[in-house]
Amino acid sequence: MNRLYFNVITALSVLMLSAAAGADDRPAVDLPRMNELSVQVTNNLEELVLKSSPFESVEGFASYYAKRFEGRRTTSGHRYNPEKMTAAHQSLPLGTVVRVVNPASKQEVHVTINDRCAPKSFHFIDLSRAAAKKIGLWGKGKIKVVIIPLLEDKLEKPV
Repeated sequence: MNRLYFNVITALSVLMLSAAAGADDRPAVDLPRMNELSVQVTNNLEELVLKSSPFESVEGFASYYAKRFEGRRTTSGHRYNPEKMTAAHQSLPLGTVVRVVNPASKQEVHVTINDRCAPKSFHFIDLSRAAAKKIGLWGKGKIKVVIIPLLEDKLEKPV
């Protein structure tokens, strides 16, 4: 959403409050103070909108990369490092930060999508070894998880 949308909402709320305060039995509204408060609210709303994602959270399955993929190039051009918090997903944009939650243990991890995995008929994410250990997946093969896209960040250039 753009700044114009928030400015219109702010202006309408100020107009409504000043119209309501226009009655003789109510005190007048301090407009400079009101503008200051509306700017704070606008900044908080902009921050939330920027952090939101057009994608919805989904339930799916998670597994982790096999040892043989260590050092190989991912779709983004980065080399797979099992100690970094990265993941592969079939459709989320590369660079998207995703929160993966294990509903059984309530453990969660934030990973960046930097690779693609084979298309499946169900939602699926392939985690790095470090991420798999953090949510209790290591040694289990695959588990049911909730995948929540958070941000779309730009990945740094591959080395």
